[in-house]
Amino acid sequence: PLWLFLRVLPLFPMHFLLLSQIEDLGTPRSFSVDYRKDCFRKDGEEFRYISGSIHYSRIPRVYWKDRLIKMYMAGLNAIQTYIPWNYHEPSPGQYSFSGDRDLEYFLQLARDIGLLVILRPGPYICAEWDMGGLPAWLLNKKDIVLRSSDADYINEVDKWMGKLLPMIKPYLYQNGGPIITVQVENEYGSYFACDYNYLRHLTKLFRSHLGDEVVLFTTDGPGLGYLKCGSIQGLYATVDFGPGGNVSAAFDAQRYAEPHGPLVNSEFYTGWLDHWGSPHSVVSSAIVAKSLNEILAIGANVNLYMFIGGTNFAYWNGANSPYGAQPTSYDYDAPLSEAGDLTEKYFAIREVIKMYRKIPEGPIPPTTPKYAYGTVVMKKLQTISDALEKLSFSGPVKSMYPQTFIELNQVFGYVLYRTSLPVDCNTPTPLSSPLNGVHDRAYVSVDGVNVGILERNKVITVNVTGKAGSQLDVLVENMGRINYGKNINDFKGLVSNLTLGNNTLHDWIMYSLSIDEAVNQGLLDETTPTNAAQTAALSLPAFYAGSFIIPDGIPDLPQDTYIKLPQWRKGQVWINGFNVGRYWPTRGPQVTLFVPANILSTAAPNNVTVLELEEAPCSTEQCNVEFIATPILTTTVQSVCEMCRRRFKEDDFL
Repeated sequence: PLWLFLRVLPLFPMHFLLLSQIEDLGTPRSFSVDYRKDCFRKDGEEFRYISGSIHYSRIPRVYWKDRLIKMYMAGLNAIQTYIPWNYHEPSPGQYSFSGDRDLEYFLQLARDIGLLVILRPGPYICAEWDMGGLPAWLLNKKDIVLRSSDADYINEVDKWMGKLLPMIKPYLYQNGGPIITVQVENEYGSYFACDYNYLRHLTKLFRSHLGDEVVLFTTDGPGLGYLKCGSIQGLYATVDFGPGGNVSAAFDAQRYAEPHGPLVNSEFYTGWLDHWGSPHSVVSSAIVAKSLNEILAIGANVNLYMFIGGTNFAYWNGANSPYGAQPTSYDYDAPLSEAGDLTEKYFAIREVIKMYRKIPEGPIPPTTPKYAYGTVVMKKLQTISDALEKLSFSGPVKSMYPQTFIELNQVFGYVLYRTSLPVDCNTPTPLSSPLNGVHDRAYVSVDGVNVGILERNKVITVNVTGKAGSQLDVLVENMGRINYGKNINDFKGLVSNLTLGNNTLHDWIMYSLSIDEAVNQGLLDETTPTNAAQTAALSLPAFYAGSFIIPDGIPDLPQDTYIKLPQWRKGQVWINGFNVGRYWPTRGPQVTLFVPANILSTAAPNNVTVLELEEAPCSTEQCNVEFIATPILTTTVQSVCEMCRRRFKEDDFL
């Protein structure tokens, strides 16, 4: 029963901490590759890991213990996690390792529960994370060659790793910690640069900070083409591949790079990523279980990617090329759902693991309860244009031609570009981005009337009308930076000029918008909204607010929930100032957004703020959002991302 589990749960960390302290009194700890017996050795004994991926950056800290214990109780003896550089160094030299970013707490928690750690610190991680984990401020050097020996890039990598690696060194296995292996870079064989000097530099850098004992490794797709540029002497080469393929062929590719040593699949895909405008990815439990069994039957080591996906809160999602952004949910159809729920796939995988190692005894933490708080009435506040002075903390920037987000010192979110029509447009006149320079989506208005949307790779022209001197506003949304492939140097904003008919537009005024800060400070509640008539098909981007009360007399509240925005089109949601993420139900597949209980309150009203970019379903300035108990991630959509990053297929193998 739940009450019994809750009494047992606090005992886990101390129990395992005591065990680890007893271990430390014995012989020195060691973890190594045995090339003669084709295995890993842990403290001299032959060892095989069965691991699962969990990204602490996608899960609220209060749920780390719950998710890790569920992984432990599934029979895993290790976890794998990425370290996103941009999550911890948001601006040069400014580091953040507290709260949800407390990496050391996460590592200690894994150790206390009894899980080893396979660490993937990058510097590039992919992970369907904004810019593959690289900080956008690297693009201040416009011609920088990321993931290469470029001096500007290497200089920043050296400084970052000089901060990070000494921090994790005490957590290496031989130093009493949980980390058994450390990955260098990530799937480098899939990148165009093929810069061996870069890999050599990283190898030397990691060794200088972590020592010679730690096992350093690489991960690449299961084909010679990937391993050719991704593997190098001194780093143990592993491969990644999903279910349903030829397991022997995939490991034959690894054997090309590593004739001897343990077989390792560093990313065995339990599901797959989603994109806005494409169907929700689903991989059957039976197929996953069958391939997992084949991998374990030959004695290979495996990491299940993902074991729990989690959530791309705020603006952290990445994108693939040709441009297709990933949604807020990173559910991944994983064994544990986005909210940490136990699934059929969880138990199917657990049954396979039972065949190869002893499963821990004791209760599995139950699925966390969800609560439907019901309908919340939303009231219109201000349009972005109305609230401009409150949203643009840094004030207007004037320039002959538009500047990018980075030039404006803006990393995420939105920038408003403003100029005037240079000529009369009595008949519809094309406003165009001839070089496809809208990155990524722009909401266009003339004299306060929305005239259309420009979208990267899809819509590069809208027609406008107006008199010379009419105010032209272009609100540009950063939908997430490309995280995979050669185009990761992904500049945002208006990255090239706009034209009106045959005229290149100039004399821009640009406003960097600090929307998160404005929402947190309650600035949008202070001004009465304007009620200008709106006759266009689309409305101006505007804010809406509402609140709801959770009674403090009901046991176990608050609980997790999901927010649904019926008839809303596209935008961003904040609850009590926390940026829950993007919604886009008109494109799908995701309809609801996960709302973790830790951001809710029973002591005060819970404030909901919505930025609707296209059209709110309002009549008489009122509309609703709903809090429901069940997620909706699977609307029917027409795919708009046919060429986005795919799973490795069998023809990638030897």
